[in-house]
Amino acid sequence: MRRTDPTSGSTVGVLLSRYSVGGKHLVDPAPAQDELLQMTAAALRAPDHAGLIPFRFAAVRGSALERLADLFEQAAANAGKSAADAALDRHRALGIPLLVAVIARIDTGHPVATVHEQWMTVGGALTNFLNAAHAMGYGGKMLSGAKVRSVPVMQAFCGPGEQLVGWMVLGTPRKTGTPKFDKPDAADVMSDWPPA
Repeated sequence: MRRTDPTSGSTVGVLLSRYSVGGKHLVDPAPAQDELLQMTAAALRAPDHAGLIPFRFAAVRGSALERLADLFEQAAANAGKSAADAALDRHRALGIPLLVAVIARIDTGHPVATVHEQWMTVGGALTNFLNAAHAMGYGGKMLSGAKVRSVPVMQAFCGPGEQLVGWMVLGTPRKTGTPKFDKPDAADVMSDWPPA
């Protein structure tokens, strides 16, 4: 028995229509503070273990983007990139309407929730956050890469026992439509166990 019609305006339909939108395809307006708090509330509904919330978020917007752009440029230079490439990293950061840093606080000695379970919660939180953003009409994507391992960038965002996972870039998509690539057929990634 079918419970929902994925082609309707149902929650399933919203999820099936979501795709990642990178920073160069995002413009203002970005989510307002009350919308960010709604997205965060959705993230807090992610699967959790032993009541742990092994993550926190930090919004980077307005003049703070300049400081982050400086950090990205410094991280690129420290990684041996050319001055032109470091300047490009800086420029890209300034072109994004809103970045939300994702910081993990994994308790390696927790008596109930394993490290693996805590990371599952972080992943679920990111998914819920981005799905909520999409449902509100925004686009976004999770970015990571070498910058999360840059000491100056990590020090700017993380306290003791924390690690930088990456950034969610958020804003209004320049255009609507479907992505340029096809997702695999759902039947290709769902099977019965044990195999026949």
